[in-house]
Amino acid sequence: MPEPMEDLATGESITWVIFLISYWGEQIGQKIRKISDCFHCQLYAYPESEASRTEAITRLHGQIQELSVTLEETEKYLAEVLDKVAQVLPTWRVQVQKMKAIYLVLNQCSFDVTKKCLIAEVWCPVRDLTQVQDALRQGSYQSGSSVECFVQRVPTSESPPTLIRTNKFTAGFQSIVDAYGVASYQEVNPAPYAIITFPFIFAIMFGDVGHGLLMFLFALWMVLYEDSPRLRQGTNEIWLTFFEGRYLILLMGAFSIYTGFIYNECFSKATVIFPSAWSVATMANHSSWSSAYLATHPSLTLDPNVTGVFQGPYPFGIDPIWSLATNHLNFLNSFKMKMSVVLGIVHMGFGVVLGVFNHVHFQQRHRLVLEFLPEIIFLLALFGYLVFLIFYKWIKFSAADSMVAPSILIHFIDMFLFTSNAENLPLYPGQVPVQMVLVVLALASVPVLLLGTPLYRWCWQGAPRTPLATGEQEPLLEGQEAGNSVNATMEDVESGGHSPDAKHLDFAEIFMHQAIHTIEYCLGCVSNTASYLRLWALSLAHAQLSEVLWTMVMRNGFVGLSYVGGVVLVPVFAAFAVLTVAILLVMEGLSAFLHALRLHWVEFQNKFYVGAGYKLCPFAFTSDTWE
Repeated sequence: MPEPMEDLATGESITWVIFLISYWGEQIGQKIRKISDCFHCQLYAYPESEASRTEAITRLHGQIQELSVTLEETEKYLAEVLDKVAQVLPTWRVQVQKMKAIYLVLNQCSFDVTKKCLIAEVWCPVRDLTQVQDALRQGSYQSGSSVECFVQRVPTSESPPTLIRTNKFTAGFQSIVDAYGVASYQEVNPAPYAIITFPFIFAIMFGDVGHGLLMFLFALWMVLYEDSPRLRQGTNEIWLTFFEGRYLILLMGAFSIYTGFIYNECFSKATVIFPSAWSVATMANHSSWSSAYLATHPSLTLDPNVTGVFQGPYPFGIDPIWSLATNHLNFLNSFKMKMSVVLGIVHMGFGVVLGVFNHVHFQQRHRLVLEFLPEIIFLLALFGYLVFLIFYKWIKFSAADSMVAPSILIHFIDMFLFTSNAENLPLYPGQVPVQMVLVVLALASVPVLLLGTPLYRWCWQGAPRTPLATGEQEPLLEGQEAGNSVNATMEDVESGGHSPDAKHLDFAEIFMHQAIHTIEYCLGCVSNTASYLRLWALSLAHAQLSEVLWTMVMRNGFVGLSYVGGVVLVPVFAAFAVLTVAILLVMEGLSAFLHALRLHWVEFQNKFYVGAGYKLCPFAFTSDTWE
């Protein structure tokens, strides 16, 4: 054939060959037909007369036309069917996926003796037990089952899973805590306190009104348009991380604005909200600052002891005159270092106090005397006393006698050496004996913390055990595994973290566990207090980076004269904005976030939080159910 045609079997375009076979005898004809069938040839009878051949050709053309019409109508019908299917296909897909998810759960159930109903052992919150019973009753009615579904509580010795109900505001903070370890059953949850402490600690390291305002506005935009499908269904993983933590970023920005007002920094520049409490005019009137003196002294000293030069503390935050002083870095160093120590010790002390609620709730009142009391005495006798010295020195000494103010650091070192320094005057009468008593109390609390709990458990090992307190979860799925935590032991996992004395515990194992806890706590009080100095370091680093960026970039735009300055200011401001967002907001913000995360995980939660539990994973039609 001159033109290629499509092979109906394979769909390929091939060149067909037409040939004529003439034969004599029926036997030879049968052989030819078999050979032709082997090569998939289409055989057509060749009539002898012209009229018969014309009729055969006409008949074949009619069959071809009929087949073409049939195929065309079939294609139209299939296209209509597929269009209708395409409209309902997402619904069908969801239905099939839901059915697969339901059958996956049903396959985990077991048959009863009569093989007529299914038995499922699950965990159910007590608050939702009524809803579960109503749902089972309604399901039995709608299905027309002759056997009504019912719920029966089953006693078990397994530790229940943990269910913490969250909303869109608290979910981000709870995720931070769960990344450390899921709370043990009925354990104190640090997330509600982290809603305030986490953004505040972040803001201490990120304190700037301008940077905090940009972060706040960015988070506020995400909050206001949180229902937008375009924001929710993004494919960028980094963007989804920001979007899920929009309320966390909102609070971090708001707290950063507050601490920025405390530091009096807005893009590294001080703002004069209230008049400065320092008077240069008064100092000039009481000094012999001649024209020659001013020409040779670019820096002038303001003496607060001169009447009228210092008129009292600034109403809110740091006085803006400090931004012009040559010693402002020394002043901020001292202020932020002491602030970091004070806030860190208060934060750790709050974590130790939260452990009281665990001891009381789990009926382990002996731990109040044998663990909490030595821990709080050790912390307050040493580092709480350091906070007292800081505030006492601030209150007692003024500008008039600041030159004779003793060094707190030397006093703190002499406290551990049981000695005094004649060159470093005492802050108050009887300071040395008080410090000796405090050190003795701190040292005496260590053996109590080390031996108290092991001896108590050894003495009461044969006594009847106290049952585990019941709470929200009730056992109604068996076989779930407990999740691991960064500081959980096997005993914590097996006992749910806070159960009373477990059976068959070796005294050496108990003592070893308590020894590790004692060493970790005592050394941790020292290292954790020093760890909070990162608040001071990152706060100064953020302020200095802001100042460097302003001095080296934005300031150059104001150097030009007349129209040149305005032209240069456009690209300079663009560079300043890009560097501010890239370095100070993104990189510095991420750094401050990670440091705040570490302070909460290690320094705060380590004082009371075990995190050896596992989440309650109820059945739900979520995307990961069938995956």
